[in-house]
Amino acid sequence: MTVTGAAPPDVPPSALADAVLERLTATYAAAADPGRAAAMRAYMKDVAPFLGIPTPDRRTLSRTVLAGTSRPDEADCTAIALRCWQLPEREYHYFAVDYLRRHAARCSSAFLPVARHLVTTVSWWDTVDLLAAHLVGALVAAEPALTADMDAWITDDNLWVARTALLHQLRYKERTDTGRLFAYCLLQSGHPDFFVRKAIGWCLREYAKTDPEAVRGFLARERSRFAPLTVREALKNIS
Repeated sequence: MTVTGAAPPDVPPSALADAVLERLTATYAAAADPGRAAAMRAYMKDVAPFLGIPTPDRRTLSRTVLAGTSRPDEADCTAIALRCWQLPEREYHYFAVDYLRRHAARCSSAFLPVARHLVTTVSWWDTVDLLAAHLVGALVAAEPALTADMDAWITDDNLWVARTALLHQLRYKERTDTGRLFAYCLLQSGHPDFFVRKAIGWCLREYAKTDPEAVRGFLARERSRFAPLTVREALKNIS
C-alpha cells in the first residue's frame, strides 16, 4: 500500500522487465557492501535499507545490466519501476528512477498514477525530486492537460505530492508557466513542513536563472507570506 492508502497500480506482464530484474538483482547483490550500506542508510534517515553501492559504481553496474536490452514501451517502464519499488533496498529504487528519466518520452498521461505511487511510497527527497523534475515534469510538458492534475496535487495532504507539483516545472526554463508557479508557491506558503518550504524556495531560485526580475518582483509583493528559509533559498543567487 502507498502512504496515502491507495492500492498500488497493477504490474503488467513484461518479458523485458523479467530479464532486467533477473540481471539487476544478481548484479547489484554481488556488489553489496554491508559496511557502506549502514552509513548510507543513516545518511538517508533510515528511509530504506541499502546495499551499499556508491552512485558512480551503481550506474556502471546499471549499464552492464541494460547492455543489449531493447527499448521499452510504457508497460515495460511500468513493470520495471513497480517491481524495483517492491524490492527493499534503495539502490533498486534509484535504478528505476534513472530508467524512467531515460525513457520518460516512452510514457503517456496514463503513467501519471504510477508516478504518484512512486512519489508516495518509501518517500524521501532522493527519489521524489528526480521523479518530479524529470518524469512528472516531462509527462506534463508532453500533455499539458495534466496541468489539471498538478493543480490538484499542489493542495494534496501528502507533502511529497505537493512538493512534486512545486518542482515539476523545475527544468522548464522559458517554458515555465509563471502564473501557475507563483500561484503554487502562494498556495503552500504557510506549509509547516521543511521539505515544502524548501521546495518553494528551490523552484523560485531555479526560475530566477531564467527571469530574475519576475522572481524579485514576486517576492517584493509577497515576501511576508513566506518563511525566512524560503526567501533565502529563492534569493540565493539574485539578492
